[in-house]
Amino acid sequence: MLFRLLVPLGLLCARLPLHLGAPGPDGTAPDPAHYRERVKAMFYHAYDSYLENAFPYDELRPLTCDGHDTWGSFSLTLIDALDTLLILGNVSEFQRVVEVLQDNVDFDIDVNASVFETNIRVVGGLLSAHLLSKKAGVKVEAGWPCSGPLLRMAEEAARKLLPAFQTPTGMPYGTVNLLHGVNPGETPVTCTAGIGTFIVEFATLSSLTGDPVFEDVARVALMRLWESRSDIGLVGNHIDVLTEYNKAIRNYTRFDDWYLWVQMYKGTVSMPVFQSLEAYWPGLQSLIGDIDNAMRTFLNYYTVWKQFGGLPEFYNIPQGYTVEKREGYPLRPELIESAMYLYRATGDPILLELGRDAVESIEKISKVECGFATIKDLRDHKLDNRMESFFLAETVKYLYLLFDPTNFIHNNGSTFDSVITPYGECILGAGGYIFNTEAHPIDPAALHCCQRLKEEQWEVEDLMREFYSLKRNKSRFQRKTLSSGPWEPPTGPGTFSSSENHDQPKEKKPAKQKVPLLSCPSQPFTSKLALLGQVFLDSS
Repeated sequence: MLFRLLVPLGLLCARLPLHLGAPGPDGTAPDPAHYRERVKAMFYHAYDSYLENAFPYDELRPLTCDGHDTWGSFSLTLIDALDTLLILGNVSEFQRVVEVLQDNVDFDIDVNASVFETNIRVVGGLLSAHLLSKKAGVKVEAGWPCSGPLLRMAEEAARKLLPAFQTPTGMPYGTVNLLHGVNPGETPVTCTAGIGTFIVEFATLSSLTGDPVFEDVARVALMRLWESRSDIGLVGNHIDVLTEYNKAIRNYTRFDDWYLWVQMYKGTVSMPVFQSLEAYWPGLQSLIGDIDNAMRTFLNYYTVWKQFGGLPEFYNIPQGYTVEKREGYPLRPELIESAMYLYRATGDPILLELGRDAVESIEKISKVECGFATIKDLRDHKLDNRMESFFLAETVKYLYLLFDPTNFIHNNGSTFDSVITPYGECILGAGGYIFNTEAHPIDPAALHCCQRLKEEQWEVEDLMREFYSLKRNKSRFQRKTLSSGPWEPPTGPGTFSSSENHDQPKEKKPAKQKVPLLSCPSQPFTSKLALLGQVFLDSS
């Protein structure tokens, strides 16, 4: 029987004392400009090594200076690294790689591919790069962002994954053959993440292409996963996609991670003895505003990092040491990602110290002549002959963003781009980027660029009219935006209509019952109304 023992908070604190935060060795906090350049150098050492030794294979083998296919056969590292190039400011290489991918990547191949990994790395990477193309100086075609070569590649890759969703439950198989579909005899058991994380990429794809099939299958899979939860509202680590749920499989899984996190958050327990250290929990806590607990969690993880120069996959808390066969560190990004979010929320320099330590330890332990190698064993710093593509897609990206507070990814809405599409005006680049599982940023405003329905337009118009009617009558709505002056709603014909209707009167709407403005249940936080990229606050 598999289970995890729980330890009291006192033992946890005794074994993992909080790092009290001495600044850098010379008494000063790490210099962000210096470490930005260090991170850039790390990126190009790894990226150039891949291009010179491994392309067009999926990933680099840094110890033997060659390449191999891992999750498919589509130059995975190049796709995964594309948006990182722009975040680092290299528009010329971004433009070159866009052309290379169009000429070299083919998804019509007889290869068994991970449905989950292909989605987060390939579909997500191509969608992100597509939406960032204009910012990168790529000459986009008419109709962008509702069309474009990278969007078509993302759609082609996603269509190759659709046969995996043809199960009695709608939850996808874990592997699919890109040419023939699901292999006969394919195991129906897959991980929870392999079912529930398609909605970001697939809903974006449906919104941009107008084809609802992607969002539809992702929503069905997500809902069926939710329906398979246990009596206490939890799902197991592994699910049988051919049945509504499979108690035998779910009972065999380890102590459920979600249950653990819920109990940790409630304060019922502290940590299990054998704790997986993928370490994004403090980042999640920060996003819901639980900053104090997020910092406590982060500092505990940081202490483990300082012990080994990285985070082992599992950690035995009473012994204060690694767990057998889980002592490696494949250069994962999660703790660095958490530091980035927490630094945005607090500005605490100790978070920059984690970034500094990550740069120093990765370079000291993992850097080899041909890139950066996975750390096979943190106890003796033995290396493995692999450089995961997520090192360039995630780890380096989050490190750079931690040290670059003015990067366009951190935009607060004070600047934006206005794009005219066949469906009307579209606001892009205002911020609020959503990172998918592989750290590919998706601009949520793009979801409204390509298929705005008349009913949706009417609802937006009604909300705007009511809002500004209240604004004129109640002084408390008088606000200034982050720009130089008060924002005023556009006037004139076609303000919220598609371009083809600019000179035509709007057809009469079907009669519907009038509803009060912002009829949501009262919330303990400030109400927000966000329309077309503009956020309005009601502090009443």
